Amino acid sequence: MKPASPQQGHPYAEHPSRRQTQRGFWAMQQIRQGLHATNLHKALADLGAGLRQVELWSTMGMQEIGDRYRRSIIGPFWLSLSLGVMVLGLGLLYAGIFGQSIDDYLPYVAAGFTVWGLISGLVLEGSRSFIDAERLIRQLPGPLSLHIYRVVWTNFIVFAHNIWVFIVVALIFGVQLSWGTLAVIPGLLLLLLNGVWIGLLLGLISARFRDVPQIIASVTQLAFFMTPIIWKPDMLSGRTFVLGANPFYHLLEIVRGPLLGQAPAPEQWLAVGLITVGGWSLTLVFFSVYRWRLAYWV
Repeated sequence: MKPASPQQGHPYAEHPSRRQTQRGFWAMQQIRQGLHATNLHKALADLGAGLRQVELWSTMGMQEIGDRYRRSIIGPFWLSLSLGVMVLGLGLLYAGIFGQSIDDYLPYVAAGFTVWGLISGLVLEGSRSFIDAERLIRQLPGPLSLHIYRVVWTNFIVFAHNIWVFIVVALIFGVQLSWGTLAVIPGLLLLLLNGVWIGLLLGLISARFRDVPQIIASVTQLAFFMTPIIWKPDMLSGRTFVLGANPFYHLLEIVRGPLLGQAPAPEQWLAVGLITVGGWSLTLVFFSVYRWRLAYWV
């Protein structure tokens, strides 16, 4: 006699919804058991130890950029050249489509593309930080945050190359600087600070679920069009809530605004502050609980 299938109502059959509930309960139990002072202290110690090894992760970042452009004549300045061509082409095209003045629109697009390159690099490369460092994580003992600092440093170097595109455009079109331009320093530091928790959180999740980097790439591509980079916020008449709910817009504006001589609004600083605190709080929970599993996931 054949045993009854779950569809036939076997009394000992496990229903799929019950199985999902048990998995969710098990995950919550994991977080509760792993989230205690000892694990939190180890997570913070990992972040501190990785930060102190600045010579190591800065050298790794420089070597990575060098490997990308080995035997190239102009090396990393291909980044600036390709960005300059894209800014010029798209700036002229969309200025005509949107009926914008070139003198105002081209610096706006140059600043937007420059800062967006840093943001998207932190998100995309951060999500693959632990996957790409698989051999180092398995073979060499060391702080895991080291690989996140390497990603942040690498993208900062790329940003330092790309910023020259904006500087050239700003000089040509006479962008007026002001005291608000100095706000680019805290804005950039806040952006890099957010890049660390983004890399930690997305890197952990991507190491466990390998489909996540592809999902993040698709979401980042969508966010490019949803964020005012090639269009201006005043074009969204009556739909400003779309900007308020877009975290990429606030992260972009605290750096782009000062570059254009405009101090960011207090609401944008507040939004970025909330993003920073909320993101780091969530990341410390996941990093404290699952940090020791990472070597098995990669």
